[in-house]
Amino acid sequence: MNKTAISLLSLISIFFSIICSSLFADKSDDTLVIAFKREITNLDYHYGTKTEYLILADMIDDSLFYVENDNLSYVPSLASDYKVVNDVTLDVNLKKGVKFHDGAEMTADDVVYTYNFIIKNDKNRRHTKLASWLKNIEKTGPYSVRFNLKEPYANLYNDLYRIKIRKNGIMGTEGNWDDNAQANSLIGVGPYKVVSFDPGVEVVLERNEEYFDGPKGKPAIKNMIVRSIPDMGTQQAELMSGGIHWMYNVKKDVGESMAKNDRINYQLGPSLRIGFLVLDAAGFTGDGHPITDVRVRRALNHAINRESIAKNLIGGPANVVHTACNPVVFGCFQDVTKYEYNPEKAIALLTEAGYPSGFELELWSYRDKEAAQAIVSDLGKVGIKVNLKHGKLAGLNKARKERKIRAYFGTWGSSASPDTATISNIHWRDPSKGDRNLSGDPKVNELMIGAERTLNIDERKKLYAEGLKLIADQAYWVPLWSYSEGVLSSQDIVFNQDADGYPRVWGISWR
Repeated sequence: MNKTAISLLSLISIFFSIICSSLFADKSDDTLVIAFKREITNLDYHYGTKTEYLILADMIDDSLFYVENDNLSYVPSLASDYKVVNDVTLDVNLKKGVKFHDGAEMTADDVVYTYNFIIKNDKNRRHTKLASWLKNIEKTGPYSVRFNLKEPYANLYNDLYRIKIRKNGIMGTEGNWDDNAQANSLIGVGPYKVVSFDPGVEVVLERNEEYFDGPKGKPAIKNMIVRSIPDMGTQQAELMSGGIHWMYNVKKDVGESMAKNDRINYQLGPSLRIGFLVLDAAGFTGDGHPITDVRVRRALNHAINRESIAKNLIGGPANVVHTACNPVVFGCFQDVTKYEYNPEKAIALLTEAGYPSGFELELWSYRDKEAAQAIVSDLGKVGIKVNLKHGKLAGLNKARKERKIRAYFGTWGSSASPDTATISNIHWRDPSKGDRNLSGDPKVNELMIGAERTLNIDERKKLYAEGLKLIADQAYWVPLWSYSEGVLSSQDIVFNQDADGYPRVWGISWR
């Protein structure tokens, strides 16, 4: 069969897929269809790290705590209330009458089992973080538990939100864990139940009519289908035809083009994600490189027209950021050295540092190629000749681990985690904890990581303020911009973006 015939068959296949989807999923049968670009291959969030896995988990699972969308604060969910006994002890009471999807009531036994499973089984993705601070958990009553911490840990509410409660015994027993027990059919306590799952294709969900009265609210739509559609063009075609009702991670130009159709709604809202350059100030890649000179690093900060890139390429509410965190989250101190766009000042600093003609720099990146190219262009205008190595994140991670990266363009999403503690993990100097810290400055580690190790709010703010001032003054980073989150949806539904950009799709209703 020739290529033309194959191409024609592919188009016909897509066409009939769209038509079939349109026939079986719409407002008339109370079925909402949403699309993810990345595949869902495992229903159990404890074995996934993608944002899509978290979104799905929040539909079918629940946790002791939840991130409330109005003011981005952690509130009890499966917990009814809690008490901080001291810096290393947290008591949590559970809501009574919460039922798993199979009808069994959730009790303290399920919570204790879940946390023991996470800290004793190193194959799940939540293990390392949880085991780093949780000494143990104990049952204190039929509906109450106590968390005993190894040391004070201010970001524990975020971690408690990430752990989804499993039924006692469902993942096996210690020494005989079954990591696939909930991979293809999951029994949770969330607002939706899993009806069927075709890995990498779709998840079919049905509203949990016995869902407890929690901060998520009870879903308005009865049925939901989550489809994996890697090609954004196919997603757009399906949205136009009615095959899907919602898609996200939409680029600005695509969203603006699609919004010309009066059947489509386009929103470009805020996001907790920020972009930044991390610079090898420590000289891990070799002694004597210009980037180890603070004047050179400051020149890079002045050379990039961040405002123009944020406005024209990112769009929406994207703004220049001056700190190594998103300004809307807790602890993101803003009174730091700010570097305005000033190419002349950049050239003067380079000349002062002994590089009047600039120098060569290898810059790694893995996303937003247009923005990366704009950075390259701006740096070129002050004499810095950049070799852009744009590729897969895995390649960048490997090179960074091997200390082969002088500068990289990275982003940090902090999905539904409104605390500087989330991004501060970048600043670990201990290689076993991470390799993103290229400053080589032990004080940065002491301040930024130290803020996680106290529950005193005023002390945390103080430590973050000192750490962020130090990072800015020494120009260890080039903070770039906050991101926007683009969403396309059918005019048949009501979906409003929240302040953190995290799509709480279980709150969608029909118009």
